[in-house]
Amino acid sequence: MNLKTTLFTLLLLFAAAVSVVAQDKTAGRIKGKVRVESGTPAGVAVILREGEREVGRVFTDKNGEFVISKVKPGFYGLTFRKAGLSIGTIEAVEVKAGKTRSLGDRLVLTIDEGSIAFIRGSVFTADGRSAQRIKVDLLRVLEDGSTKKIDSRLTNETGSFVFRLTPDNGKYRLSVSVKDAEPLTKDVEIDGAAVYRIALTLPGK
Repeated sequence: MNLKTTLFTLLLLFAAAVSVVAQDKTAGRIKGKVRVESGTPAGVAVILREGEREVGRVFTDKNGEFVISKVKPGFYGLTFRKAGLSIGTIEAVEVKAGKTRSLGDRLVLTIDEGSIAFIRGSVFTADGRSAQRIKVDLLRVLEDGSTKKIDSRLTNETGSFVFRLTPDNGKYRLSVSVKDAEPLTKDVEIDGAAVYRIALTLPGK
């Protein structure tokens, strides 16, 4: 390849790059951050709509952040979906050519109580009375039999507590520390969205 051919090729590549940059300036971007009431903000589907018609889709990263690129100027709606969480929407989002529309981090997806598992329980004393302000630990039982603590609650004035979980199949263990004795435990198998009721009775003195 001689010098003239090389220069001509480089000029073509430069012209193509300029063309791409020029094309990018005719479109805009949308970015934002999704927060969730419970669980991880990763994997939330962010659906870009023109009216009710889907025109694009991305997913949030581990921090709940997302970017939708190459959006034509205009007004759009956004829908946010993830199993176990309520559906979020934002309407009338204007996108301008060559601009990035930032939505900030104001969107929070709450738990959809129709698609989660509840572990509701009560702790009683040996004589059958409600045990108040007792710490109840929730642990996930792993495949190898080990456990990982994921949450804690204090019983209320009626000795009750509640944990909210995604409805994924899994084994959990409730544990209450008992002075001068082994912890009081009970295992629960979660196999879908439902209410799982548990009663724990503290040993007598």
